[in-house]
Amino acid sequence: MFWDKIAGLYDMFETVYNKKVFRRTGEEVAKYIDETDCVLECACGTGAITTQIALRCKKLVATDYSSGMLKQTAKKCKSFSNVLVRKANIMELHCKDNRFDKVVAGNVIHLLDNPREAMQELERVCKPGGLIIIPTYINDESKSAGVAAKLLGIIGADFKRQFDLKTYKEFFEEMGYNPIEYNVVEGRMACAIAVIQKES
Repeated sequence: MFWDKIAGLYDMFETVYNKKVFRRTGEEVAKYIDETDCVLECACGTGAITTQIALRCKKLVATDYSSGMLKQTAKKCKSFSNVLVRKANIMELHCKDNRFDKVVAGNVIHLLDNPREAMQELERVCKPGGLIIIPTYINDESKSAGVAAKLLGIIGADFKRQFDLKTYKEFFEEMGYNPIEYNVVEGRMACAIAVIQKES
């Protein structure tokens, strides 16, 4: 698997290419987390967002489909007693309905064949009134995000689509999510954080 192969180098790539956004995205996501929250993170990758959430929540289940990425997350989270690291498929989460206060899925929507189905699954496991938090890298006027995506594509990443802020908003609006809060972390490759509250 591509993500297994690059897991050991991923943080270095992000730090060299997009350090400011890479670090700040986790900090911004964590602002939506409360100390009593039980949180599910899908596509946790190497744990950049995971470590920030773990500082604030009661319990965090960090999941990814890539074993290589999970090894990196486990290393970063070994000092946290409130974190469980597990392998899971975002398309079929083996969790009860309405289990988590907050559900986070970072930089994965653009990689999926059926992102709408993934959103339905994230919504299913989120408690009524809870938050679904979706950070995703977006293209901006400089097109640097597009360049990065092309580079990753050359070495094997399979991007199904790319978003700018307008098309990212349209993606959620077309599924009927409204209103949505958006928080954009600006930088060389900006990240748009979509925050959706599940109906009570």
